[in-house]
Amino acid sequence: MNNIEILKEGSEKLGLSLKDVQIDQFLKYKDLLVKWNEKINLTAITEDKEVMIKHFLDSISCMILPYINDNHKVIDVGTGAGFPGIPINIYYPKVHLTLLDSLNKRINFLKDVCSNIGLENVSFEHGRAEDVGKDKNFRENYDVAVARAVAPLNTLCEYCLPFVKLGGYFICQKGPNVDVEMEDAKKAIDLLGGRFIEKKDVKLPFCDITHNIIVIKKIKKTPTKYPRKAGTPTKEPLI
Repeated sequence: MNNIEILKEGSEKLGLSLKDVQIDQFLKYKDLLVKWNEKINLTAITEDKEVMIKHFLDSISCMILPYINDNHKVIDVGTGAGFPGIPINIYYPKVHLTLLDSLNKRINFLKDVCSNIGLENVSFEHGRAEDVGKDKNFRENYDVAVARAVAPLNTLCEYCLPFVKLGGYFICQKGPNVDVEMEDAKKAIDLLGGRFIEKKDVKLPFCDITHNIIVIKKIKKTPTKYPRKAGTPTKEPLI
């Protein structure tokens, strides 16, 4: 199968549908990812088929659930090479997306990608989640926060829930050990104003990998003491 077939058939297996223009954007994104990866460390996955499945199809799998809509404000916390934020914005071009990352080199890559593939509703924020999450311009300002394999769930909640407005959602993509992480994150979810909604198992097309999507709803304001200062959520996670 070629890249176009993987994206087209793979999205259909997920219950989604990609237009030709979106597939073209993904192909350009892949080329830029491989090119930039020679200069800065963005991903260990660079083979075409692997990128299509493990980055692109995995990222858009968030769309199989009803929590992200085309007019939402979405922040991708610790976006790295742009996953899942940029694929979400390719799928829903009217989403107002903020890509947050602590490394300026990655921000420059993300700007290049969005410029070259024609994504217009994207802003870029260079900083740490613990610092940006205290800023009134960002705090509790988003319909949805997303994150993908950035940190353990209890730490991720402290990074992400402060960005989510009341009634909004934190959507986290996780691997096979998520049940242990969910148990450890119960206190953090409650302290930070969240409530667990659901866990969705996702079988990625054309491989034997199953990932999980965790959905947490923001039901009360996050106390002002959170997030704690930079580095603390990792060193002293809420358990």
